[in-house]
Amino acid sequence: MEYINQFFIDFIDILNEMSPYLMLGFLFAGILKVAFPQKFIDKYLGQKNGKSVLYAALLGIPLPLCSCGVIPTGISFYKSGASKGSSVSFLISTPQTGVDSILVTYSLLGLPFAIIRPFIALLTGLFGGMLTNHFDKDEKEISVQSTDSCCSTEKESDCGCNGECNTETKKKKSPLYTMFKYAFVDFLQDISKWLIIGLLLAAVISVLIPDDFFSAYIGNDFIGMLVILVASIPLYICATSSVPVAAILMMKGISPGAALVFLMAGPATNAATITVLNKVLGKKTMWSYLLSIVTGALLFGLLIDNVFPREWFTMGALHDHMGAHEGHWMLPDWLRWGSSIALVLLIINGYLQKYISGKNKLKSTDPEIAVNKKLVIVNGMSCNHCKNSVEKHIGAMKNITLAEVNLEQKLLQLEGNNIDLQIIKKELESLGFEFGGEVKNKN
Repeated sequence: MEYINQFFIDFIDILNEMSPYLMLGFLFAGILKVAFPQKFIDKYLGQKNGKSVLYAALLGIPLPLCSCGVIPTGISFYKSGASKGSSVSFLISTPQTGVDSILVTYSLLGLPFAIIRPFIALLTGLFGGMLTNHFDKDEKEISVQSTDSCCSTEKESDCGCNGECNTETKKKKSPLYTMFKYAFVDFLQDISKWLIIGLLLAAVISVLIPDDFFSAYIGNDFIGMLVILVASIPLYICATSSVPVAAILMMKGISPGAALVFLMAGPATNAATITVLNKVLGKKTMWSYLLSIVTGALLFGLLIDNVFPREWFTMGALHDHMGAHEGHWMLPDWLRWGSSIALVLLIINGYLQKYISGKNKLKSTDPEIAVNKKLVIVNGMSCNHCKNSVEKHIGAMKNITLAEVNLEQKLLQLEGNNIDLQIIKKELESLGFEFGGEVKNKN
């Protein structure tokens, strides 16, 4: 019973520390969504040179995309004309940080960690992109194509959808609506599951693992980094949810350098990302990606532990917040509790919206109603960025007039003329998703 009580106490403490910065981070994510439309992002990723790699890293750092969302986005950039180097730079730098995770890092680990995370994301993204370009010198340049919906063209007759563009795409929402909907509905839905898992995992580690566990049983800081690295590479965890876990691990004795290794390798790598990169961009690119992250994580981990003053990275850690709070300005209790309550309500609302959407969307779809309608299963979609990527690329294909995804049921509704499912399968697999077959009429 004592463990259960302590678990809830630690869980609430961590949530209260994170929630005000999370809410602010979500707001910034919505602002970025409005301020940097897709056309702006695509424009700077097409050339196979150092400048393109730099632009990709700079664009990726503030974007609040986790590992699952960054895969289809990065592959989408590549398929739309971005070079391999700039695509890899984006894929490395983006999941390591985001406006939300930077603020949460400051709240739980202090200012030095919050500053160094985006800096490392930039350098590792640059290194990975340049390394990829070096290994792919013979690759031909790809002409840049627009990745926006066909309905965004000036003349609808030129978009190839025969005047049957999705009416929902035509409706223009106000920037304020787009900002708040993306911030507190779409983006929150994408990371809520992993945010909850990260909080629960942090609270469990806090209760079950004794203090100074790592220093007592591992001792050597570099070996601790290697252990954390090996555990982090196949693990799926987003940049934001990795922060409370890293903070608790530091309380249990791992060095700040090992915590940084977890903050880098945890969000930037997982089994799915490695598999997709190997399949779509090739083995050389996949190894360039992994080598960049592993090298960067170990190098900067060693710098933090052996070169920089260690107190920079320990004085702002979570135990200071949960203990005496010495030397750190605390937010008022009403703001912390209010933010936590608002965050919990928004997460509940997100799951309700998903449930309602899953019940209503496509519920009347019968693939046999007309010869130009098909319903297929798409495995591997886990967030709104995955949904948007599938709808955008499949919807832009020849003979397809509608491509609509039900994310909860993993279904893709297709409308068009002479739909070839083998071509659809090939396109889905090139985006990193799995074609699960057509849903046949039960009658």
